[in-house]
Amino acid sequence: MTFDVAILGLGPVGSLGAILLAHAGLSVVVIERDKTVYRLPRAVNLDGEIVRALQPLGLAEEVDGLLQKVRPGERVGFVNSRHEFLFGRDAADFGANGWQPMNMFDQPELEGYLREQVLGLPGVTACVGYEAQTFSQDARQVHVQITKDAHQETISAKYLLACDGASSLVRRDLGIEWLNLGYDHDWLVVDIVTRPGHTLGNTTMQVCDPDRISTYVCTKDPYRRWEFKLNPGETREEMLAEDKIRELVEAWTPPGTYAIRRAAVYQFHAATAAQWRRNRVFIAGDAAHQTPPFLGQGMNSGMRDVVNLAWKLRLVLDGVADETLLESYQLERDAHAHDLVDWAVAVGMLMEHTAAVEAAARAGEPPPATPPGLQTAGYGQGRDQPPLRSGVLVESQVSDNGTTGFLLSQPIVCTPPGRQVRLDELLGPNFCVLAKNPAAAKLNARSQQILHAVNGRVCTLENLREVRGHIDRIFARADAVVVRPDRYIFGHTDDRHNLDTLMDLLAEKLALSL
Repeated sequence: MTFDVAILGLGPVGSLGAILLAHAGLSVVVIERDKTVYRLPRAVNLDGEIVRALQPLGLAEEVDGLLQKVRPGERVGFVNSRHEFLFGRDAADFGANGWQPMNMFDQPELEGYLREQVLGLPGVTACVGYEAQTFSQDARQVHVQITKDAHQETISAKYLLACDGASSLVRRDLGIEWLNLGYDHDWLVVDIVTRPGHTLGNTTMQVCDPDRISTYVCTKDPYRRWEFKLNPGETREEMLAEDKIRELVEAWTPPGTYAIRRAAVYQFHAATAAQWRRNRVFIAGDAAHQTPPFLGQGMNSGMRDVVNLAWKLRLVLDGVADETLLESYQLERDAHAHDLVDWAVAVGMLMEHTAAVEAAARAGEPPPATPPGLQTAGYGQGRDQPPLRSGVLVESQVSDNGTTGFLLSQPIVCTPPGRQVRLDELLGPNFCVLAKNPAAAKLNARSQQILHAVNGRVCTLENLREVRGHIDRIFARADAVVVRPDRYIFGHTDDRHNLDTLMDLLAEKLALSL
């Protein structure tokens, strides 16, 4: 049997990819070496954008139930050595994606849930406990040699998606190099379980202390995390000594009010892969990009990778679109991930700069000059998620003004019968034309054919009442928009583009077989 897609790695990114592809009606085989989920935490933050991606699968509510809700007075921001708040923002319980924008979770719990969903899907064949040894590809298929104990077999699929981590076998065997983005520092990561009497607050802090730059993350109860930057001359061995770990933690909470769950020294990297695709093989997640954790975007970026690729693979494998559509995967995701990695690096630099300002004040010296644009790296300082800037969208409309290339806002709305729903439930899981009213949604015969080919639909905002959140601001300038399956705005009507023009451009970008 030849599968549509083979996925190597069943962590959160590979699991989401398998769920998306199986729900799209494709045959999927997953290959995972570890028989059980890794029991210690790694990622801790899940974006509302990713919860939104689970909506069409019917999983958003269940996943949302695994996430930590905002606690009273919870904030995220930068503090000085005395933990005095300098700048940042309050945590929000509802965002533009229709869900809480920043969600803390426990990775073993969430990963276990996602893996359980994958293994329960009828369109998924699971090779758990098998290790990939080598792979090869020809003009039509990819062949992966896998082993389990003394048993060896070959799996064949039309495409291979490698979600096998930062030390990816696939990326290495393809000879794909890392592009270093300029941040390599050693940090001690400590996870604890809190106990009664702890003195830990709810504010997630970037601590700009000249004596020790660190991050404190108020993760899902009862857990908490610190990341301590190693100072010059410090070694991994001395930082991992139990006495040293307790010294660092007990500056925050008394002895006996916590238990150490994990302690490890990591080198934080900033890098993206030089190539994300080689013929029928794709890489995603940590195999394609590495980022310092200051924005909590490592796993989220990986999940965006598979959300981006899944709908494109479906169109190609269903014979709707030409295979050239897949060239847009790296074009879109590499630039977006690069923007976020650069931002995370800027957060690290801003911590260092803010600590240097305090050090200068202690010494009675003038503060160092702030590098241009650095201050905007701070939370709440005017910077937001980057848009897509090229690929399957109307590139002439792309800018930083929140229109084409950005995610469409998803409010909760009330329909005329009085039913309250999140907007995406009306748009459907595929492409959608969303217009202010029926008159603005008219399509000619060819446009209707294009929309039918991608199984899209037409919706209007007429008679919808906002209950929570807001209709996207793009409708202040446009009568209609074309929205992609991943909820990015493909394009909007303006003086140069009516809906029929947009649909012709969509057919061209998708290389549709009409």
